Amino acid sequence: MMSNERAKQAAGKKAAEQIESGMIVGLGTGSTATCFIEHLILRVKKGLKIQAVASSTASEELAKSGGIAILHLNDAPRVDITVDGADEIDSQKRMIKGGGGAHVREKILAAASNQMIIVVDESKLVPSVGVHKLPVEVLLYGAPSIRKHLEDRGYQGQWRLDEDEEFYITENGNLLFDIQWPSPPSFPEQEHDAIRKIPGVVDTGFFFGYANEVIIGFSDGTVKILA
Repeated sequence: MMSNERAKQAAGKKAAEQIESGMIVGLGTGSTATCFIEHLILRVKKGLKIQAVASSTASEELAKSGGIAILHLNDAPRVDITVDGADEIDSQKRMIKGGGGAHVREKILAAASNQMIIVVDESKLVPSVGVHKLPVEVLLYGAPSIRKHLEDRGYQGQWRLDEDEEFYITENGNLLFDIQWPSPPSFPEQEHDAIRKIPGVVDTGFFFGYANEVIIGFSDGTVKILA
């Protein structure tokens, strides 16, 4: 097993150990969230009784295949805890998410949850958010105009394409514009607010104030928890 995969598995397993019977669990999206779901399935097969709300079709299908009962968020009376990954996270628990294209649903699910646990491997730790690209979900209607507004404000990037080199379409039916920072922004909260004000922007991949706990997996299989 590659050391990076071992780190993800360690973080996912540790998070799965925190789930208790009777909970409604939010399922994130991405490779480390997938490790969590796989370990959660093992616990369900041993008798853990839970229901789950998924942030993406991929996570929902994986959970269903393992026998986890799935609710739609609109029908969930509550969400006790959501476990999700991050593309990067800093010491203030500020994150960029959306590498898997599901950050808008992930943010809605996080906001609906009583608690959020972030699972990452050590490579996702950064001094300050903005090292990697920032996904911005924009409406299909008026997309060229929205992109021009972004670029006129100094935000350079590219439309995300799928494996067939076609426009990547989110599960909400929108496009993704991936901003590449020349260097991490000094005030990411201000950048988030400025981007959100552009008509047609649905949301950015910046996550502030959502993570209650961060579980970091290391290549030797150990974990560290930041509360």
